[in-house]
Amino acid sequence: MRAVIRVIAALAALLPALTACTEGGGERTGIVVTTNILGDLTRSIVGDAAEVTVLMAANADPHSFAISAKQAARLDRAGLVVYNGLGLEEGVARNVAAAENAGVPTVAVADHIDPLSYSSDESAGPPDPHFWTDPRRVRRAVEVISAEIVEHVDGIDAAAVRARTDRYLAEIDQLDHWMSESFAPISAERRKLVTNHHVFGYLAQRFGFQVVGAVIPSGTTLASPSSSDLSALADAIRAAAVAAIFVDASQPDRLARVLAEQAGVRVQVIGLYTESLTEPGAGAGTYLEMMRANTAAITRGLAAP
Repeated sequence: MRAVIRVIAALAALLPALTACTEGGGERTGIVVTTNILGDLTRSIVGDAAEVTVLMAANADPHSFAISAKQAARLDRAGLVVYNGLGLEEGVARNVAAAENAGVPTVAVADHIDPLSYSSDESAGPPDPHFWTDPRRVRRAVEVISAEIVEHVDGIDAAAVRARTDRYLAEIDQLDHWMSESFAPISAERRKLVTNHHVFGYLAQRFGFQVVGAVIPSGTTLASPSSSDLSALADAIRAAAVAAIFVDASQPDRLARVLAEQAGVRVQVIGLYTESLTEPGAGAGTYLEMMRANTAAITRGLAAP
């Protein structure tokens, strides 16, 4: 009986090590992040305390980017997978699900930040995954990612991660305050947004804007507008006296320009960094830089002439 007890005790001692290994016998290490925006948040938290692999390239579309077989294998060997969720990463959703089914710890960050629904005058839509346009929700996202890293990543220096987290949260608080001050000169009647697709609902709620509509009436760039969609939005632009249409800086703006012509009013078409960071030095190399650039562009487009 004592021999059986000793065997059970030995197996119990080995269990944590076994659960940290892949099915092929390799140890799970590092952090894999799907989007480059979440990648920047994660790297700001981790520093050099752990390896962080970001799957989505700069200037890519989070709805449609795909990964290689090598990257998929890296997912399966990760100590933690950080992904946006709420249907954002349509091109890699099955890869994330496969890693999760294989026992890899994962966190769908958008599930934890009080998500909004897509909405219009007619009806509410599915949950909106574009939470990063609201710094307050990004603050919560950073807290969630930090806690998951400390819990799941073996050998991490938890004290260092928590210290870096606190410093980064202070930077996000400063960003939120700066954005509020920057938007202050925009009058209530001019706080109206038209974008290339629905991506600024969280910013609108946080800073008191109205989303009049989108060129592509969907939360994904994989959808396409019909002529009736464009006509209805043109009517809304005329009725609301919208001053500008905002498009993704990495996406063609032909449809937005066609819409501006159909609206029959003078409407600027202004590029924003909406769903992806750029290469360093190209305008939006970090989350903080992206939000500052967008705030300046929105203010420039909507402030009274």
